[in-house]
Amino acid sequence: MPLRARHHRILLAAPLVALSWAACAGGPATAELVDAAGKPVGSATLKQTPHGVLITATAEGLTAGEHAFHIHETGQCDPGTGFSSAGGHFALGREHGFLVEAGPHPGDMPNVVVGADGRFAIEVLNGRVSLEPGADGDLFDADGSALVIHAGADDYHSQPAGAAGDRVACGVIRAPDRTL
Repeated sequence: MPLRARHHRILLAAPLVALSWAACAGGPATAELVDAAGKPVGSATLKQTPHGVLITATAEGLTAGEHAFHIHETGQCDPGTGFSSAGGHFALGREHGFLVEAGPHPGDMPNVVVGADGRFAIEVLNGRVSLEPGADGDLFDADGSALVIHAGADDYHSQPAGAAGDRVACGVIRAPDRTL
């Protein structure tokens, strides 16, 4: 049964991730979500915690219902490519899906529910990624990473992306200022 609340919190099982002074001192990473026309529709903050990355996101102007919400492998969000510039899921050799034995990808996250007003707000703790340079699941590798919202819900098992449909919003994850 889909969630009906406009605001909800989801916590994922999280392996411990070392929290360095650099991540604390620099503040959160951010992403501005844009739609297929390049218009800003939302934003996200990503904060390193001892248990993974806490992602807080809001968006508006989306169709009501469930939408897949993923981290993609490339930090590019070109609306002219239908956001294919963001590449595939941030996978690190894992299969897609919470319901797959060899899954999930580090970039897999629970579906978001958009209300009848076209808005959602969510907090997700993703214990499979990190904002720490060189750590397992580092989102700031050579080509960066992006947050992507899809047109439909993730079925949590179809390969390679959960049969979630087109990409309707995308945001490049920008590194926090790590200066002291």
